[in-house]
Amino acid sequence: MSSPPESGPTLDAASPLPPQIEAADEPARVPLAIEDWATVVIMALLACITFGNVLVRYFTDSSFAWTEEFSVFLMILLAMVAGSAAVARDRHIRIEYFSESGSMARRKRLAQVGAVMVAALFFLMAALSVRLVWDDIKFEETSPGIGVPQWWYTIWLPIVSTAIGLRAVGLFIRRGRRDDTGSVEHRDAE
Repeated sequence: MSSPPESGPTLDAASPLPPQIEAADEPARVPLAIEDWATVVIMALLACITFGNVLVRYFTDSSFAWTEEFSVFLMILLAMVAGSAAVARDRHIRIEYFSESGSMARRKRLAQVGAVMVAALFFLMAALSVRLVWDDIKFEETSPGIGVPQWWYTIWLPIVSTAIGLRAVGLFIRRGRRDDTGSVEHRDAE
């Protein structure tokens, strides 16, 4: 037997936010539309590449060799761009038992600690991946599938990792502006 459904509104990705829940997008100095449009472009490229490959396979019983390699690259890039959007919107993974319990001052400190840790991780990834890109260029590595220079793919790792780190720094600053009630403090210009 199944239990009766809980009363009250349920939230999923397709339902709009109820008016009592604060909107997800806070004002940010760098527009969040950058990640949104990058996601749209990457998804459109993935769809076109995949659809083209399906048509070629259907009519010729063979496929383009480059489509799998580009698709894998675009999926990884999509995950990183979506990660940047998640950090900017403060929607990254956390244990809500800890992050949503306690006083507002404790929540603020936990949010700031989380933002610092994310920034540190992605700035470290960016720094280490610069060496990877340099090695790909220095040793003239080529991709295994179609033989293009490997740095065409790896150059995006330090770029997007830096963007995620900067988004985490922005989140840290925005969380620092909140007062203990959870609303953003407004500082008067003097």
